[in-house]
Amino acid sequence: MKGDGFWQFFLLLFLVSMLLPLIKQRGIETSRIKIMQDFEKKRNSRVITLIHRQESMSFFGLALRKYINIEDSEQILRAIRFTPADMPIDIILHTPGGLVLASEQIAYALKKHKADVTVFVPHYAMSGGTMIALAADKIVMDENAVLGPVDPQLGQYPAVSILNVVKEKDINEIDDETLIFADIAKKAIKQVENTLCFILAEHFSQERACELAKIFSEGRWTHDYPIRFEELRELELFVSTDMPYEVYKLMDLYPQTNNRRPSVQYIPIPYGKESNEKVK
Repeated sequence: MKGDGFWQFFLLLFLVSMLLPLIKQRGIETSRIKIMQDFEKKRNSRVITLIHRQESMSFFGLALRKYINIEDSEQILRAIRFTPADMPIDIILHTPGGLVLASEQIAYALKKHKADVTVFVPHYAMSGGTMIALAADKIVMDENAVLGPVDPQLGQYPAVSILNVVKEKDINEIDDETLIFADIAKKAIKQVENTLCFILAEHFSQERACELAKIFSEGRWTHDYPIRFEELRELELFVSTDMPYEVYKLMDLYPQTNNRRPSVQYIPIPYGKESNEKVK
């Protein structure tokens, strides 16, 4: 009997350990929905999140990273389709980038939406995330948040760098595979530049839109270069730092995996009388 009691206790403990993470995750998802619903009521808008944690997760010993993919574009296009034409859209964007096709689909869909589109960038929106942000009517950033270049990458190499190799070397010294990559790279850069020129033309003259498109896609920076708010202002882009507190609260509900101790800790409340009044 004692043996049976031990195994029953062990089974119960096992079931509890299996259910607790599911219950916790369900609670987090409920909290996310509540903040999104409150934010929608406050702004009378449709709220869409595109949030990717760049930190690695362990899955059978393999490192996985999230990025903008076709599934993301399908879901966002569906959300836009469910939104009335006269209802504003607010997108909370936190991503290292992703597939050009998926990013372009999202950008085109946002450009077609008749009501205002606002993108909120609490931390970073790089590469394809920047393309999506540039399709909005307004970009709201934390004062320390960044966007990034939208120069296409072919495998592990920037398309611009592949072209530079072909330009600087004698063609007889270049193998056929590199020449093929150079041809693809040239097309990829032009395609991204044309996309940016098209989505920016709604807010700028055609000439200025294409000039900005070239700046973001020509490879003047490394692909992970952080384009700061001040630089975006100098480019005369439609950016502000009026970040609502709800966006930060929502980001807290997308934690990184807890398979290791946190490297950053602090008391999670803003200090100062004015800040405390906002929190209350």
